[in-house]
Amino acid sequence: MLRPVFDPSPAEWISSRLGGAFGAACRTVPRGYPAYARLCHPAERDRGGWASWRDAAAETGRRAHGAMQWHALVGSPDPVNLTGSLWRGSPPGRGTLPSHSLTALLAVLGEHTSASDAWFCLWEGYGWADEATLSREHLDAPRLRHPGRDYLLFTGPLTSATELGWRPRPSWFETQSPNLFWPDDRAWCVATEVDFDSTLVAGEEALIDALLDSPGLDAWRIEPDTSLAADGDRINHLA
Repeated sequence: MLRPVFDPSPAEWISSRLGGAFGAACRTVPRGYPAYARLCHPAERDRGGWASWRDAAAETGRRAHGAMQWHALVGSPDPVNLTGSLWRGSPPGRGTLPSHSLTALLAVLGEHTSASDAWFCLWEGYGWADEATLSREHLDAPRLRHPGRDYLLFTGPLTSATELGWRPRPSWFETQSPNLFWPDDRAWCVATEVDFDSTLVAGEEALIDALLDSPGLDAWRIEPDTSLAADGDRINHLA
């Protein structure tokens, strides 16, 4: 069961390992791990169902690769409004993994840690993160502070990552994947930046290989300094 944490110090190891040029992966997920992966959030098709970025590239005549950007992949010069997009469905969601992708990720991560508990960070700026879903004591607790982002901290078994979220209606639970999480042994660290349409994973080579092989994930190997900025896709670059 997910439990609130009122002292952010267990998470303070991360901030000193963040940095790099604008757009670099390691401004979001910490340096110091042997290998890194990017998990591209799936897009919804206009006729229903999910599509990977590889699927979208095949349908738009573009090339899928680790530093690809969705707007370039679908032929739009506009990274915000996607004007002229060749994709007929919805774009990938930003700031959270869909619940089925999160479940697939947790299954792989659980095989690559000896720890029983993990730590989870939630950005404080979500509109639903109020007294309807969180205790007043937790809302008043000190925050984990990173450049431009402040977080609430939780702990619990790895599977409790699926407990973050809110209920738009009593019968409907909307999952929010953690913005940062890692196990007690720090064998890996996962980051989903609020404005990103992909999730970053740092860990051992074996973990990254397992993510790349997982059929439930659209995973790509990247480097710590791979640029994920809007202009970082040099292969599908639009003049």
